[in-house]
Amino acid sequence: MTYATAARAAAAAASRVLDLLRRHPALVIGMPTGDTPVPMYRALVRAHRAGRADFSRATTFNLDEFAGLGRADAGSYRSYMEAHLFDHVNLRARSACVPDGRSADWRREVARYEQRIARAGGLDVIVLGLGRNGHIGFNEPADSLQARTHRVALQPTTRRANARLFGGQWQAVPTHGVSMGVGTILGARQVILLVTGAAKARMVARALTGPITTRVPASLLQAHPDVIVILDRAAAAHLAADLKVPRSQSRR
Repeated sequence: MTYATAARAAAAAASRVLDLLRRHPALVIGMPTGDTPVPMYRALVRAHRAGRADFSRATTFNLDEFAGLGRADAGSYRSYMEAHLFDHVNLRARSACVPDGRSADWRREVARYEQRIARAGGLDVIVLGLGRNGHIGFNEPADSLQARTHRVALQPTTRRANARLFGGQWQAVPTHGVSMGVGTILGARQVILLVTGAAKARMVARALTGPITTRVPASLLQAHPDVIVILDRAAAAHLAADLKVPRSQSRR
């Protein structure tokens, strides 16, 4: 689905999540970070404050976190989520799950995170953004990709994209992250891919219409049976006209 503006695209993504939450109050949701989903989170918060969204039975699992950072660190994704969603809705603290980047034993932490997702019954829906290099979560382009939650070295492109969280200094961005693997992501029952901005347009086209390759991790979404793609006009600029017509691939 293509929308005229980034704001409308974000509102559409929020509407999808809210509709699923109304139908399935115990929804298990995979959550993204970055600039793109901020308007979506604002819409979810507004809906909650207006009495149109109840998160009390929901469970969220964030896609990723920076290695070495946790709740007390301003640049962490845990802090991001608290600022944009967790502190503003009635989601239970124990149900707001983010990988612990500060864990002294990262192997134990990634196994624990996978186990928590499994105990929750898997992800009902996951909202994804798209990195400029084609990554989803912190799954960076490579010859092969990890299936499950893992520790990963972050590419300079990804670190520069996160510089805003570290005073604009990309060198201050951690060199590693903890991320859901592509198998965990593709195991979600439904995927919502939200991408906005002209800077992502070429990668959108490669991910959605190019060959499936681990060098463009988002291209693996082509193999998923239930993906909703939500774009603004700028992000859709390099897609063929027939792919820009508002439509849903959802089987729900």
